[in-house]
Amino acid sequence: MIIRTDFPYATAHEDVRIPMPDGVGLHARVWRPVTDEPVPALLEYLPDRLTDCTAPRDRQRHPWYAGHGYASVRVDVRGHGCSGGRPGGAHDALEIADGAAVVEWLAARPWCTGAVGMTGISRGGRDALRIAALAPEALKAVVTVCSTDDPYDNDSCYTGGSVLAAGMHARSAMALALAARPPDPRHAGDGWREQWLDRLEGVEPPVHTWLSHQTRDAYWRHGGVREEYAAIGAAVLAVGGWHDPHRDAVLRLVSHLPASRVRGLIGPWSHQYPDRELPPGPAIGFLQETLRWWDHWLKGTDNGVMDEPLLRAWISGSHPPATVYDRLPGRWAGEKAWPSPSVVPVSYGLQGPPVTVASPQHTGLDAGRYRPVGDDGDLPPDQREEDAKSACFEFPVPVDTGEPVEVLGRPSVTLRLRMDVPYGQVVARLCDVAPDGASTLVTRGALNLSARYGPDRAAPWRAGAYEDVTFALNGIGHSFPPGHRIRLAVSSAYWPWIWPRAGSEAGWTLDPAGSTLELPVRAASSLDAGIAFEPPEQAEPLGVVHPETLDAPRPERVVVRDVARGVWRLEVDPRHGGTRVYPDGLEYEEEATEVYEIQQADALSARTRSDWRIRLHRPEDGWDARVETRSEISCDEGGFLTSDEVVCREGEEVVFHRTWERRLPRAAG
Repeated sequence: MIIRTDFPYATAHEDVRIPMPDGVGLHARVWRPVTDEPVPALLEYLPDRLTDCTAPRDRQRHPWYAGHGYASVRVDVRGHGCSGGRPGGAHDALEIADGAAVVEWLAARPWCTGAVGMTGISRGGRDALRIAALAPEALKAVVTVCSTDDPYDNDSCYTGGSVLAAGMHARSAMALALAARPPDPRHAGDGWREQWLDRLEGVEPPVHTWLSHQTRDAYWRHGGVREEYAAIGAAVLAVGGWHDPHRDAVLRLVSHLPASRVRGLIGPWSHQYPDRELPPGPAIGFLQETLRWWDHWLKGTDNGVMDEPLLRAWISGSHPPATVYDRLPGRWAGEKAWPSPSVVPVSYGLQGPPVTVASPQHTGLDAGRYRPVGDDGDLPPDQREEDAKSACFEFPVPVDTGEPVEVLGRPSVTLRLRMDVPYGQVVARLCDVAPDGASTLVTRGALNLSARYGPDRAAPWRAGAYEDVTFALNGIGHSFPPGHRIRLAVSSAYWPWIWPRAGSEAGWTLDPAGSTLELPVRAASSLDAGIAFEPPEQAEPLGVVHPETLDAPRPERVVVRDVARGVWRLEVDPRHGGTRVYPDGLEYEEEATEVYEIQQADALSARTRSDWRIRLHRPEDGWDARVETRSEISCDEGGFLTSDEVVCREGEEVVFHRTWERRLPRAAG
């Protein structure tokens, strides 16, 4: 990492309050170049607390942009951090209206040229797209990173119409805990406690809403932009990673937005900014790459950024299975159009007699983390144990040609199935099998069979009938070398990613004679040779200290088997933040655990639990605030059972304590 200290401009920063139309003030931190000339503004808008949680990351990015001639602004959304108001839901329309108001406020500042760009990762990137769909006049360009255009199909709650057990549970538990944190009196002032208590009255476990919308209905459609591509007038640079679950949004955006104002970039990365040097790499000079985007669209600089291929994507070379990679082998590839004329669908017919697939309910424990962030235990280990619980079909890569099979895009499967129960799931995994038998997961996809006619409806299976079902796997760039085998593994269970349904233990019968795997096979392109990036570069770090502890760290992921009961338990330490001390004296402690348990022959035994403990402490000010939460989900034949609890303390005094118990009917997912 290159740490940059000299810039074209000196910089200064200040904290301000941005007024919303209803009088609520949003907390903002503004870095500006020291100049008398107006400059364009860049906005990062998200709920993740600029005074502590994102402060280290903000310090590496926003001063860098300011040093290159931009007013770079970080704003906490309503009800979070030190912003006023109560928190809304993840797809709240008011949050997006507020964001558009912030854009217009920035454009009207005397130090702004009137041109605004928005950047963000995850929810911040998704909000940038949704605000762009409102078409505020001042918003000229967007950089969206590891975000989704469709929160039903491409986020953390559902996949292929199935409930994402780990994704939905972990995200809801985290959102509940983080929303319960207090404003920091150092920044919010003497009224912080009243603001905190009022905010807590509006806190609600998000899982209540998410499980109330089990098909792709208006709630999910309004939370994304998949139906609103035509409304987006801003130029969009869409960025993702092959190890991020939201990567397919990049492929959709470059396919549906006008080529004159969209570009896509997909690297080998996890759910992180591409310059942070977190595994898997290689990292790139992402700030420099985005500066080219801003300079072209906000300053009118003719710098060739729109001469780049429409899509630049990393093609991973074959690699042995591992839960972490410092750097993946591979190369960059360029496509001038998407779908690409260089990518041809190639069908592989499945062979053999009909086979009954009734996977044990603990199939999927080696799936890895749903949304990897670069930790040591994030990625899937060797898939041989999972393959043994699945029906596998293999296609050798010929040795005599000496040519690999290179894929880029979304593989798909068509499976001819017969099922004797109304409901079930199918999961398809594509693996790269080496000559020694090691099985590396390349990509995967899932389908709730009740969603086989579309995600907006639920259709029970007609018992005993055969049907052909087709669904896509997540996008990938991968090269299968000669002598390796392409393995398609299909299973009827995938815990804790997919929440099972009563009766699904019986599985289904697969007829290979009517089933195919289709791969998007790519030919080499002359555009590949010219793709290169500068090395990563950032501004000086904030100087946060992570105190050493004598306690041995917990393992990230542990599988425990109760042999007598046939119960399997996955224990997860998500490693979100830990303990850190900020330069202004804030001590921030954060600890979380997740548990996913299932009996190998009983779908209704599935259960999850998360516990969070957060402490914010300023010893010199005598301020000590704590948040503890518990979130659980289980199920019966007809519905999901959720239980949540929040306890907040100031010092030793309990200032808020609430529990929620809900039963939500299982309509589809």
